[in-house]
Amino acid sequence: MTALPAAFAERMSRQLGNELPAFLHALELPPVRGIRLNPEKVFPGSETIKQEMRIPWTEDGYLLPADSAAGSTVFHEAGAFYLQEPAAMIPAEAMDVRPGEKILDLCAAPGGKATQMALKLHGEGLIVCNDPVPKRALILNRNIERIGIANSIVISCMPEKIPDTWENFFDGVLVDAPCSGEGMFRREPDTRNEWSPGKASGCAERQREILKNAARFVKPGGRLVYSTCTYNPEENEENVAWFLRTFPEFSPEPFLLSGAEGFNGRFLCLPHRIKGEGQFTAKLRKSGSAAASFMQCTLPVPSKEELQTFRKLFPDLRVPNRKFGNTLVYIDECPELKGIRVLRTGLHLAECRGNVLIPDHAAALCPRSGTAPVTELPTEKVPEYIAGLESEGRIKGWTLMQYKGLRLGWGKGNGSSVKNHYPKGLRKNRIATEL
Repeated sequence: MTALPAAFAERMSRQLGNELPAFLHALELPPVRGIRLNPEKVFPGSETIKQEMRIPWTEDGYLLPADSAAGSTVFHEAGAFYLQEPAAMIPAEAMDVRPGEKILDLCAAPGGKATQMALKLHGEGLIVCNDPVPKRALILNRNIERIGIANSIVISCMPEKIPDTWENFFDGVLVDAPCSGEGMFRREPDTRNEWSPGKASGCAERQREILKNAARFVKPGGRLVYSTCTYNPEENEENVAWFLRTFPEFSPEPFLLSGAEGFNGRFLCLPHRIKGEGQFTAKLRKSGSAAASFMQCTLPVPSKEELQTFRKLFPDLRVPNRKFGNTLVYIDECPELKGIRVLRTGLHLAECRGNVLIPDHAAALCPRSGTAPVTELPTEKVPEYIAGLESEGRIKGWTLMQYKGLRLGWGKGNGSSVKNHYPKGLRKNRIATEL
């Protein structure tokens, strides 16, 4: 295994004292894996996962065996779970999201913490998920869709470019900041070669810039959760201290999660103490009290003709109330989006192609979208569907293709065969049908 940088080991010796041998030993052990079940997509086989040890600080998280291939199964593609390192589940739990709140995740890709918080909204309120890097934002968008989050907006924007109309709007803002990545040293040993003291200092400066912007989006009485996947005090405790000096309207707030007790509003996960990789979490509360102000949605409404066609084709799907480009969507409220690169607004239901409506993949994967005629696939046909092949079937019109109660995507029957509408970019030639 790649050796640890000498400067890193020396600093950790100062941080940990006589705990250093246990810490260094833990870094040579296999990394810890975790899985977070989607409570809105129960599937046969989840009982097998629940036989493993539950992760104490989150209700739906479990440790995953090192040799598990859960990510290569159809259940993963259907959004029945999210593969997530256990300690990475702590920041979203510290946020303590409640239904109806408005949440902003400023550095959200690939989407683990965003989907974790979104599911706690139970379809009420709004979560805005941002990642400034376009390629990462595409992955984020895919995971929001896969897990089936309806009340979400996905954007790709530098925090300083977000308009002033968003100020004092959100009940909770998460900054899972880009960092020096020391917490990845066990899971991805090659990252040890990329580390340097200078890189860590550069990350700390960048994190402060992100935090400065994050502060303006938190409403009075709201909270800011800051997290990194590093052990470095310069990026962690020192940045929190700087933030509290710069923004005295914020103060630390304890969060007492089982096994991750942030008594002073901070918690550092160390792999020799708990089953997880490196993760720092801080929770800060903004003084005052105010309701998260409603923002009038400026997206256009569908035409009368579009709604008539939609209701005729999909009478049991949720009726769209807005239009995003050529896509019919449903969204309750939406902040000003002018000048922002937007990938997703609310629940995407159908795409308008001239006079033709094509149901959106998100409408198939979201349990809150309503329903449509269902075609239950036998086990042997599932790989063919995920690969994009047509199947036999007497159904006419649009149908939800389903496996063991989990919706996979759309098909369209002509009475003798069903044309495959599984998105081309998601198709796979091999997929497992059992855990």
